[in-house]
Amino acid sequence: MAARHLRTRKFSSPAAIAATAAVGVALAVGGTVGAVRLTSAEPPAEPAVVETLPSTPAPTSAAPSPSASASPSASLSPSPKATPSPKASRTQAASRSKARTASPSPTAKKTSSPKVVDSGSCGASFYAEGQMTANGETFNPNALTAAHKTLPFNTKVRVTNPDNGKSVVVRINDRGPFIDGRCLDLSRAAFATIAATSLGHVNVRYEVLG
Repeated sequence: MAARHLRTRKFSSPAAIAATAAVGVALAVGGTVGAVRLTSAEPPAEPAVVETLPSTPAPTSAAPSPSASASPSASLSPSPKATPSPKASRTQAASRSKARTASPSPTAKKTSSPKVVDSGSCGASFYAEGQMTANGETFNPNALTAAHKTLPFNTKVRVTNPDNGKSVVVRINDRGPFIDGRCLDLSRAAFATIAATSLGHVNVRYEVLG
């Protein structure tokens, strides 16, 4: 028996080609729809469980960010100082009610003590008669003056009674006394300052002040 040869039928007309293309498109569309239906029929996937870990607190002493340290305005601008709050009116009233003390007066300058240029011991008497002194003054028995033989007029002499320690400063304005052993003749007031006038005369220590 003779073998049968299968022959492929060729369509050469445009209508046949269009029909063949339509069949291919239909098959492709059908396959896509079927795939979509199969995909939609699958059960939905279960949501994944995410475990949350406890958040760690941020460190308190965080290093300053480079932007903050690099900013010249932040490093150069001084921080404002806190303004002290004014005291309460009650405190001011209490301070005003306190007794105020007067400011201390300036201390007076101490005068330097006069310099002693000569000293010695001798007898001293007094006189009280009103008369003219050797320098032309009217004698005043109540003034602290004295007579000396050689000291210049207006010289100051400190006369001290060693028996009681009393002393007086006199000014020389007269000459005398002309009695041996005596070098000073004091006014009555000057003599009474260092001794009793009833004694008449006493031994004294004198210091000539410069």
